[in-house]
Amino acid sequence: MAIVTKAVKGTQDILPSEVYKNQFLEQTMLDIAGKFGFREIRTPVFEHTELFQRGVGETTDVVQKEMYTFDDKGGRSITLRPEGTAGAARAFLEHGLFNEALPQKFCYVLNCYRYEKPQAGRWREFQQFGVEMLGAAAPAADAEIISLANEIFAFLGVEGLQLEINSIGCPECRKNYHKALREYFEARKDELCPTCLGRLEKNPMRILDCKSPVCKEIAKDAPAIIDYICEDCSAHFESVKKYLDKMNIEYVVNPRIVRGLDYYTRTVFEFVSTEIGAQGTVCGGGRYDGLLEELGGPHTPSLGFAMGTGRLLMLMQAQGIELPKPNGCDIYIATMGEQASYEAAALTADLRAGGISAQTDVVGRSLKAQMKYADKIGAKYTAVLGDDEIAAGILKVKNMDSGETKELAVSDFADSFMEFMLREETAALGESLGGELDGVDLSAILGDIK
Repeated sequence: MAIVTKAVKGTQDILPSEVYKNQFLEQTMLDIAGKFGFREIRTPVFEHTELFQRGVGETTDVVQKEMYTFDDKGGRSITLRPEGTAGAARAFLEHGLFNEALPQKFCYVLNCYRYEKPQAGRWREFQQFGVEMLGAAAPAADAEIISLANEIFAFLGVEGLQLEINSIGCPECRKNYHKALREYFEARKDELCPTCLGRLEKNPMRILDCKSPVCKEIAKDAPAIIDYICEDCSAHFESVKKYLDKMNIEYVVNPRIVRGLDYYTRTVFEFVSTEIGAQGTVCGGGRYDGLLEELGGPHTPSLGFAMGTGRLLMLMQAQGIELPKPNGCDIYIATMGEQASYEAAALTADLRAGGISAQTDVVGRSLKAQMKYADKIGAKYTAVLGDDEIAAGILKVKNMDSGETKELAVSDFADSFMEFMLREETAALGESLGGELDGVDLSAILGDIK
């Protein structure tokens, strides 16, 4: 019997105490992508299975071993998305975006699902940030996509990543390469795993991506595709490298990169770290010039990348990179008595309308218990509201760090508290800079806040 109070194997809960890291990371990625002209797209969490079979490739590990596929109540084969590109390409075709100005630039943050062995940095449900540029054939597009990923890592302060690039050519120049691979693997086919034995005729390049230690060892001495690419693909790759050189983006050519999905052509790349175990690829992507045609659309040269946010957070934690925590509770209004509870509800509503994070008791605790709770949630200021405060029309606000207090009128408490808090924080900032800030136009700042 399943244990209903335990998460399914390969999934994880992201608790309120940690989720701010994901939120910051995701928003940062979307903001940086926005500077490059990418706009967010949101696609369904499940698609027709054939989309991934045709797009990702029937001979890939993803399709053969890892997809969550089921028949819905209408008898249709449905799959939870294992990656984001196929869904974005489908949306591009379905909504006729190929008739719009090209390239179309998408970015997204989404959950993906793959049934694989859970390990450090790899889950069966995982969050992925990705970008897609549809309708761009020039090498400059390849370099721009890579520079976008590079800028994200630079902004976050991530160090020690190595950019590895390769060209896997086009379908035409891959024919000779496939022939060379078949000849190489044919001599050792008795040692291949059953899955790779089936790939030998259909798509021998997939053997290079096999996770089996035996197949990995055999593949080490296999021919390199960089030696088989055609003149056009070679010129494209050389141009990509020239752009990266001009942009001062360091890279190494790794002729063993093929990426795990069949839709890739020409440029492929990975940002790799040695600090998060064997699964060291933090970001991977490349060009997929034939995908849109494979899905029944017009020829649309395209490219993109994806990075797992969980794996990136692991790397940032290993490097001691701290992410800014969100603002906590600005003020907690403790109450004594029923009438005070009603008044506090009105006051906190006014404060929140003004952009202040305000809380009050909603449990019926004693005053002592309320103050303990305010301390636990890290309230910057507290106030106690009872019958005497209501009668006097005055509420005493306490700075929980300094212990200093300030009396404010209840009648315009929200506005008065916002001005008071801003003055306190301005003074604190002045002290941290070595002296009070003179000549600061608080009225202008307060006008913006209000």
